[in-house]
Amino acid sequence: MDRKHSRRGEDRKIFQSLSLVMQFGLYMLVPIAMMGGLGYYLDRKLGTQWITIVLFFVGAIAGFQNIYRLAMKIIGQPRREPEEPVLRNGKDGRKDDRSTGASEEQK
Repeated sequence: MDRKHSRRGEDRKIFQSLSLVMQFGLYMLVPIAMMGGLGYYLDRKLGTQWITIVLFFVGAIAGFQNIYRLAMKIIGQPRREPEEPVLRNGKDGRKDDRSTGASEEQK
């Protein structure tokens, strides 16, 4: 049984890592693609050749800003262990279950 639990834990870590890599990629590529596409459209419409380049770099800066914010959010959050119901005393002295917010009388 221990092997199953450790295997599930490893699979979960791998899945979380892959989803984080995908988030970083999307947070970077979407602004670049959108701004590059807008620049290309404006260049075609206005007959210019420089707007695509400028907007591409604006998209890259926005992408880096998105990645920075995501990284700071990840670093700033403490690692969470699986939560177990914690009993604590409410304002009125009755114990309530933190996970559901229900007091003893409500249960």
